[in-house]
Amino acid sequence: MNQPPHTPLLDLVNTPDDLRRLKPEQLRQLADELRTEMIDAVSTSGGHLGSGLGVVELTVAIHYVFNTPEDKLVWDVGHQCYPHKIITGRRDRIRTLRQGGGLSGFTKRSESEYDPFGAAHSSTSISAALGFAVANKLQNRPGRGIAVIGDGSMSAGMAYEAMNNAAQAGNRLVVILNDNDMSIAPPVGGLSAYLARMVSSSEYLGIRSLASRAVKKMSRRLHDTIGKAEEFTRGMVTGGTLFEELGFYYVGPIDGHNLDHLLPVLENVRDTSEGPVLIHVVTEKGKGYAPAENSADKYHGVPKFNVITGEKAKSAPSAPAYQDVFGLTLAKLAETDERICAITAAMPSGTGVDKFAKAHPTRTFDVGIAEQHAVTFAAGLAAEGMRPFAAIYSTFLQRAYDQVVHDVCIQNLPVRFAIDRAGLVGADGATHAGSFDITYLATLPNMVVMAAADEAELVHMTYTAAEYDDGPIAFRYPRGNGTGVPLPEVPVKLEIGKGRVVREGTKVAILSLGSRLAEALKAADTLEAKGLSTTVADLRFAKPLDEDLIARLMRSHEVIVTVEEGAVGGLGAHVLTFASDTGLTDNGLKVRTLRLPDTFIDHDDPMKQYDEAGLNAPQIVDTVLKALKHNSAGIAAGEEARA
Repeated sequence: MNQPPHTPLLDLVNTPDDLRRLKPEQLRQLADELRTEMIDAVSTSGGHLGSGLGVVELTVAIHYVFNTPEDKLVWDVGHQCYPHKIITGRRDRIRTLRQGGGLSGFTKRSESEYDPFGAAHSSTSISAALGFAVANKLQNRPGRGIAVIGDGSMSAGMAYEAMNNAAQAGNRLVVILNDNDMSIAPPVGGLSAYLARMVSSSEYLGIRSLASRAVKKMSRRLHDTIGKAEEFTRGMVTGGTLFEELGFYYVGPIDGHNLDHLLPVLENVRDTSEGPVLIHVVTEKGKGYAPAENSADKYHGVPKFNVITGEKAKSAPSAPAYQDVFGLTLAKLAETDERICAITAAMPSGTGVDKFAKAHPTRTFDVGIAEQHAVTFAAGLAAEGMRPFAAIYSTFLQRAYDQVVHDVCIQNLPVRFAIDRAGLVGADGATHAGSFDITYLATLPNMVVMAAADEAELVHMTYTAAEYDDGPIAFRYPRGNGTGVPLPEVPVKLEIGKGRVVREGTKVAILSLGSRLAEALKAADTLEAKGLSTTVADLRFAKPLDEDLIARLMRSHEVIVTVEEGAVGGLGAHVLTFASDTGLTDNGLKVRTLRLPDTFIDHDDPMKQYDEAGLNAPQIVDTVLKALKHNSAGIAAGEEARA
């Protein structure tokens, strides 16, 4: 057991009101204690570490200078919010992060008044903060909207859409660009800190405003010349020309770990009548914890670990992760097919595209956090004869739905969608659960939708997608490791729209799509033990349905149960529609559909999530027994009536 960290100053801070009672010279110690507390907490729970370590001083400075929660602080994505949670009344629960009934790993409105806007997807913060700022302005309330957005999130067009609209907020909007990759800023030091303080000061802004009014009385040509000269000069020094063009007053870059630099700039911005303002802060991801600083990913996401050594807890060897199976399979296929290429939206390792990139770097494209662009880019590649695979998490593909419809399906272009994290995702919770892709894809004309029951099926489906040129095709697979089945040495091209019978019976038929096949087989074992002969079919395809197989099973069984790890409107709805259209239910056949419930399931252990969703073997068995009991009762009542 790790000893609890010694945090005498942090022990005095439960809310930002407590923080604001401290003297400025005490904040350095507080930040150090806050960093220590966060490291210790994440070591026991796992979670996002590096990003939070990088914003410790920034978190302290923002809450110290601004009047939260009246000023609305919005963290983009939210995986850097652990220090924020600790000093906003949640320290006593911080070691429950990402556990069932515990704190969310992201900001969450229902959790605290200091979380005014829930997050987990990228690039939403500026739009939300703008909404808060304008709402307060319209209602004559004093609060500001403050967005903290990382440089990675600035790769998404939504951030610029919001900035382009930000002038309406005036000085109520503050955007803090947390640049932790040096992708924009040069190295910073005393000179840049001095310039940031100078250009954000009320004296400078007052002189600038006065000069601006005077210049406007001059000729238009002179006015434009002077304005461009100032813009060029400040742009050369600070790199802020782009943000100035979008209507922001740019301040920076400044050292995000130096409180002596941060505090005066934030205070100047707080007190200014100019706006909106963008403060460019440079930080180091993983700051203050050597193992994170020295790690390639800066300990972005970690399991439990040893605080002293940094050694991460290792699980027992198991089957390969689904994303790795996909990436390695695609890389192998690309050795003999130069048309295959892979696209990821800033998630190369999360989708397995990093495996493909090592073998085929010139055919790998990381487009940044830009799923809309990724899909239309893939459509362009497909239109010109390439075989693009857009590897995108299910929950992120939602952001590109119009492009899937308009740019891919209407034109019937053969884009291959590798849909990772399909279904429930454990500790990441509702924001990352891939609950809706079957529903939102299977409803589209021209689209083929497959779901892998295990890692061997994923190999076959990757190959099938590569060979399919008749239109768009998607295949979904879950988060985490496979089931442990042997991987095929040679992939098989699946017949489009054809499932397989895994177990043959006569009374009950369980039609499984995707990841719940193992639970369907467990349910069949239990039902057989109760004397109920059970068929289990892996349909493989949500669209097109294997209508011949479904019709045969419906004609020869008393109860049909569909099982899928997706929301209403997916496989079950399509099977019911087919049965209704063909009259297969007219003879008293009982059809039941098991799917994700009409609710957002919070973070928890995956098996507990499946229990809550009703998708484990016991719930499948219970559904069958209830259907048969109802059917028997109906038959008995009919016989009694006839007598």
